[in-house]
Amino acid sequence: MKLIKDGIAKLSFVALLVTVTAAMFYAPTASAHGEKSQAAFMRMRTIHWYDLNWSKDIVPVNDTMTVTGKFHVFAGWPETVAKPEISFLNIGIPGPVFIRAGSWIGGQLVPRSVSLELGETYEFKVLLKARRPGDWHVHSMMNVKDGGPIIGPGKWVTITGSMSQFTNPITTLTGQTIDLENWNLGNIYFWHAFWYAFGIAYIAYWARKPVFVPRLIAMDAGKADTLISPMDKKVGIGFMVATLAIVAVSMETTNAAYPITTPLQAGLLRGMKPIEMPARTVAVKVDSATYRVPGRAMQMTLTITNNGDSSVRLGEFMTASVRFLDPAVHEDDTGYPDDLLAEEGLTVSDNSPLAPGQTRTVEVTASDAAWEVYRLADLIYDPDSRFAGLLFFTDEAGNRQMVTIDAPLIPSFI
Repeated sequence: MKLIKDGIAKLSFVALLVTVTAAMFYAPTASAHGEKSQAAFMRMRTIHWYDLNWSKDIVPVNDTMTVTGKFHVFAGWPETVAKPEISFLNIGIPGPVFIRAGSWIGGQLVPRSVSLELGETYEFKVLLKARRPGDWHVHSMMNVKDGGPIIGPGKWVTITGSMSQFTNPITTLTGQTIDLENWNLGNIYFWHAFWYAFGIAYIAYWARKPVFVPRLIAMDAGKADTLISPMDKKVGIGFMVATLAIVAVSMETTNAAYPITTPLQAGLLRGMKPIEMPARTVAVKVDSATYRVPGRAMQMTLTITNNGDSSVRLGEFMTASVRFLDPAVHEDDTGYPDDLLAEEGLTVSDNSPLAPGQTRTVEVTASDAAWEVYRLADLIYDPDSRFAGLLFFTDEAGNRQMVTIDAPLIPSFI
């Protein structure tokens, strides 16, 4: 019986070892979209990204692409999220698969944090250089201090070629040209290995002495002072002195080798230039809004007034980067991500042209599986169940006008 138990134990150990080893070498392709992890109210009531364009779907290593578009900073910013007074325009990607070669807001270079104003709309552009081959989901993103990253829509981009071909040359202020991809890489490897070895030597010295249970017994017996000998104290002091000496000498050597340095820049850029939006000629009042859980659809009763001089029609409702379109009014030709585009998701009870000076109350329905897939329906379980979004109206000349809406959302389970 004992032999059988020993055999089973050995087989179990071997099976566990094989499983752990296989897990180390198995790395399945990740396909999750980061925006799903954020609360629906945060995506709806903070920053609305629209008119986005990814310049390329396929990018060779060392080639560049741009992500451009506009973002509207919602005036009804939720109280539970820190205001975007210190924000940083970023790109959401799975690691350094691209490098960010430049970022612009309103035509101004923004290599550092900026201050954004509620209720304003800004243009942006981010220049990216391809680094690591693969299929990557590239998001627009705004990092807000104390508010976290606010992720915009993402699109799959393929990088081709070999990472070994990647270069990142720059010219320093002293005129020296270096490749940041591998510059001083040997020095980095050396110091990492050195300090790892230094630390292991320190741990090894103490590990050769009684550890864990013997130490606990000595402490319980009131003999903790016997655990550390005079030699142990000398060795500890020796390691401390050696550490300080190595750091001091290394710092002095580095300063001598590179006498000209500049500190990292961390200031705040203010006065970002927003888009000068044309005067709004369409006024919208949300009379009521419900989310029909069984039908995965949001229904709104809107009172629309046209104060302009041209007839308008409602062509699009956008919220949390999901676009619901009325194909009779507007069709997307920008290559927007399919999973975020409901091309026939918007229906209006009466979407005939609304003449100048006319007011009309209509029933608007935005329906698509995206409500569940992107967890927007979770909004109905929030303590402050409000939705927000952008309505886009199109006039007779094809011009679009954006109108923001914000209202309570009542769930319906029938």
